[in-house]
Amino acid sequence: MFSKILIANRGEIAVRIIKTCRRMGIATVVVYSEADADSMAVEMADEAVFIGPAPAAQSYLVADKIIAACRETGAEAIHPGFGFLSESAAFARRCAQEKIVFIGPNPHAIEAMGDKIESKKFATKAGVSVVPGHIGEIDDRVHAIKISEAIGYPVMIKASAGGGGKGIRVAWNPKDVEEGFPAVKAEAKASFGDDRIFIEKFIESPRHIEIQVLGDKHGNVVHLFERECSIQRRNQKVVEEAPSPLLDEETRAAMGAQAVALAKAVNYDSAGTVEFVAGQDKSFFFLEMNTRLQVEHPVTELITGLDLVEQMICSAFGEKLAFAQQDLKIDGWAMESRIYAEDPYRGFLPSIGRLVRYDPPQEGKVPGGKVRNDAGVREGDEISMFYDPMISKLSTWAETREGAIDVMGRALEDFYIEGLGQNIPFLAAVMDQPRFRSGKLSTSYIKDEFPDGFAGLAPSDEQRDLICAVALSMHRTLLARAAPDQLRQDWIVVVGRDKRQVRTSGSGGSLLIDSEGKKLHLEDVHWRPGQASFRARLDGRAFTATVKPAAEGFVIRHRAASLHVLVLTPRTAELHEKLPAKVAADTSKLVLSPMPGLVVTLDVAVGQQVRAGEAVAVIEAMKMQNILRADRDGVVKAVNAQAGDSVAADEVLVEFA
Repeated sequence: MFSKILIANRGEIAVRIIKTCRRMGIATVVVYSEADADSMAVEMADEAVFIGPAPAAQSYLVADKIIAACRETGAEAIHPGFGFLSESAAFARRCAQEKIVFIGPNPHAIEAMGDKIESKKFATKAGVSVVPGHIGEIDDRVHAIKISEAIGYPVMIKASAGGGGKGIRVAWNPKDVEEGFPAVKAEAKASFGDDRIFIEKFIESPRHIEIQVLGDKHGNVVHLFERECSIQRRNQKVVEEAPSPLLDEETRAAMGAQAVALAKAVNYDSAGTVEFVAGQDKSFFFLEMNTRLQVEHPVTELITGLDLVEQMICSAFGEKLAFAQQDLKIDGWAMESRIYAEDPYRGFLPSIGRLVRYDPPQEGKVPGGKVRNDAGVREGDEISMFYDPMISKLSTWAETREGAIDVMGRALEDFYIEGLGQNIPFLAAVMDQPRFRSGKLSTSYIKDEFPDGFAGLAPSDEQRDLICAVALSMHRTLLARAAPDQLRQDWIVVVGRDKRQVRTSGSGGSLLIDSEGKKLHLEDVHWRPGQASFRARLDGRAFTATVKPAAEGFVIRHRAASLHVLVLTPRTAELHEKLPAKVAADTSKLVLSPMPGLVVTLDVAVGQQVRAGEAVAVIEAMKMQNILRADRDGVVKAVNAQAGDSVAADEVLVEFA
């Protein structure tokens, strides 16, 4: 076996590979950019080599620097992880020339399948059903519009070298193509160093199902069943699971056989994923093949018991697969939630900053199943604008799908992050959605269920009781410390718009609550002033709520439900009703930057007449370009930024008269 492997990647996947190498007794080297000098991966690896500035094009995408790091450290093999150089046939060939083992498929397989355009040509020749589209390069916007109209709207504009949801736009009309085509090319160039584009028919309400394949250098290929990846936002997977609630045994076998046949046709000899778009009727079409390890590989590991990183390393070393297709079976159900540095309450825009608090749930066996958290960050680390905004991947396992969802919901409760926006409340909302729990999914799920964006979910009656109990416990704890003589049994609790009279008894970590005839028992309380997580049991059921003080009372969140709560004496409640309501500031005449980022273009000038819906500016963050549009007709009064400026969230870019 190899004695030393270099990991040509960063963040969570670098940490993931290090863990497997440690278990196998293999020394590790990581390369790192300026932005990652103090990263968890650098701390964990046996050796670390600096390779340049933060932008990937000057560090992680520079093959010469990666090869030089191998030479310097004596590493025998390179694991590219996912993204960056993982699907570069040229880099795989370069490794072979340098007598360094590339831990991934052979260059021919990468070329045939890894390139989105070439893979469709290859699949068509092999008789595989593919999504209708234009297979070939596209010259310019005019050509792109002509192709789109020939295919028929809606179409998907995609980067040929794309991945990770970057370099993709759905166009519903010629204007969308005109704006989206250059944006996709720019994202593709920045993220992958390759700005080639192709266009295909966008199939409405499809499901995204992929088959994990695994091959060796002796002609053996197996599939490790499927993953359902239909819960997506901006073409970026958000929640994945294995197996799929759609497939029956017959369809699973058919998809698996097609994936294996395709892999064998190119002598595939590593881990890879054949992606399909599936109809609700279980029909399916080949979409593309990712010739690398997938972000969502943990769910496959959880249902098969295999370590895919270990399998890749063994295959690259020349070992035969230790099992055949008939040896593999699905054990239970696994769910993965991607924890992103983005603000779901602000249109899921990237949220850059420092992890002031990072407190993930306990891993391992838990009531009902298992929890796994793949992360490359620690408390105090910074989420950089230069890379993907993923903080961690939270995975759960249980005997059944419903069990895996329940374990995930509970794990999300226990996950606390402070210092930047994150999507944990949104993920909790998905777990609680009846449609998600039913398994009736499609790639339009988020758009269907949250058409106006995400503003949390309305609390259930049980959550109102829970939030009321938490507020009473916190209030009594604070009062016992500051003014014990003011402790009383009768309170008025204002939970959002709900006002209730309550009577309390008990002390310490146990509280009996009589809320207008409904009796609640709060016990096993774990909270002290200053803590953001409140853990306890309500009527025997364990829960975690996120709490913070407000100007008055508390803001308490349980899963996706958040409420402002006041605990008042009857007299204070009487006086509180007389206070005037606060009026929100009018920002209708302003265009604000929705996130911290870089101004790519600012397309208006003072005195210009602008119509509602017109593009005003383009802001880039984490390699994604966001087009800002005017919400109203108006004349530009002031322009407060220009191309190249760095701007903060809520910074005023344009003012209208």
